[in-house]
Amino acid sequence: MVLKGLHIERNRSKSHIVLGILLCLFVIPLVGFSQTQPKVATEVDTLAIKIGEQIHYTITVEADSTDVVHFPEGQTFSPLETVEAIMADTIKNNDRVTLQRIYALTQFDSGAYTIPPQLVTINEQQIFTDSFQVKVADVKVDTTKQKMFDIKPLIQVERSTADMWKTALWILLALVLVGGLVYWFFLRKKPLTETEKEALLPPYDRALLELKKLENSKYLIQDEYKQYYSELTNIVRMYLEEDVHLSAMESTTSELITKLEMLRDAGELKLDDDTIHQFQKILQTADLVKFAKSKPASTIAEQDRKLVEEIVVKTHDALPEPTEEDLLLDEAYLEELAKKKQRKRIYWAAAIFVGIIFFAGAFSVTYYGFKKVRDTVFGYPTKELLEGDWVASSYGFPPVQLETPDVLVRQEMDLPQEMKEVIKELQAFSYGSYAGIFSISTSSVTYKEEIDPNFEVAVSTILASFEQLGLKNIITKQEEFVTQSGVKGLKTYGTGTFENSGNPDSKKAKYSILSFGGKGFMQQVVLTWEDGDEYAERIVDRILSSLDVKTQA
Repeated sequence: MVLKGLHIERNRSKSHIVLGILLCLFVIPLVGFSQTQPKVATEVDTLAIKIGEQIHYTITVEADSTDVVHFPEGQTFSPLETVEAIMADTIKNNDRVTLQRIYALTQFDSGAYTIPPQLVTINEQQIFTDSFQVKVADVKVDTTKQKMFDIKPLIQVERSTADMWKTALWILLALVLVGGLVYWFFLRKKPLTETEKEALLPPYDRALLELKKLENSKYLIQDEYKQYYSELTNIVRMYLEEDVHLSAMESTTSELITKLEMLRDAGELKLDDDTIHQFQKILQTADLVKFAKSKPASTIAEQDRKLVEEIVVKTHDALPEPTEEDLLLDEAYLEELAKKKQRKRIYWAAAIFVGIIFFAGAFSVTYYGFKKVRDTVFGYPTKELLEGDWVASSYGFPPVQLETPDVLVRQEMDLPQEMKEVIKELQAFSYGSYAGIFSISTSSVTYKEEIDPNFEVAVSTILASFEQLGLKNIITKQEEFVTQSGVKGLKTYGTGTFENSGNPDSKKAKYSILSFGGKGFMQQVVLTWEDGDEYAERIVDRILSSLDVKTQA
């Protein structure tokens, strides 16, 4: 019995131990995860504002310092607009922090609006705030105290020429640069080199100068007799060819001596026999050196140079004095030669200028395409509109908002009597004309009664006006059109052939009619342009992407 009692006590002890372990296992998780849940609170400083005033919407989050908190971002308070979001100071209290963000909200239309619940994320846990009802009131204007004025009419202003002057200035600078390069390299009188200065000397002076250079050369020191005598004979032969007018360069020694003797016998050249004989001996020596590899003494070579110099002097003195007619002929020849050189420079300059223009044009056509280069150089109406300064404005009432290349001009409309009985007011604005292919027009109609607009009748009237202006074979399609703010309307579009009685060529035109409306009003936008005009297509796309209408009359 004692043993049995001991066994029972041991079992009880084990049971207590097991219960203690289990209790610890349950308590530990409770201790480890007993953090306080985060708190999110919201408040607004007012629930009633006037148009354009601001509401301060505050979100306060109390959480652990290790929590990751994400506040709302962007335009999440629609229909109210977020002006700015301000992060207030963070308040720490031990392991808890208080985060606060203030949003400035506004609205520019009167009415009652609901600020939707906002999503705050804490450690991937999503918490939504409360919603608030806000009233936006109109700003009352006392018209009895404020003097009212009529709407001023549109004033035509001259188109700004700033861009045109910039383009002209760039073109002028490019032409000045090209002209300066052409002048510098081709038209200006460059400083003459020594060789060019020698070439301009008279034959006699040039021959003496070249003989002096030959005297100072190193041909004889370096035993280069062939080069020495070649230059020596070339100098004297060139002189005889230029000053005596003999074909000396292509003549043999015997032929040249014979020609000199014939001139002497004819009395045109007063040379004695000794001078001609000395010249013949020098030419024969030169032939032996050049063709038989003869090598005379350096003293003989030097003596031959001196004799050639004397022959040149005697020949120059033996020439008859030039007559006045000869001098005039020489002067005319030199003047003509100068003109030829000047013309050559001008031709080269013109050729280079044309070449630059040609290659620049070829590169532009290859890179941009022929049509774009042509339209840029010679101009194209719709291209100028596309690249000009656009205007964003509202037209009529109810307003039609759109962006156009130019301001639309108000049109005075004379309505038939039967239409005046139905229409309260018609406001129309346009740019261009249907007959001119490209045009933009808008109209806003308010009726005397709250009736639905008849889009089919309005579109048919516009198509009938197209036909009266010469648009034939009209193809019509329709589809729904939605503006950028979500307003739905009817889009009628298609093509036609524009036939002008004064022009045998016909053009294919495209059109687009957009109709919007509601009880008691209708708005329309009409666009026409030439089919295949890529600039007009881009203009139309930009206008349609900016189009918006107000649907409350």
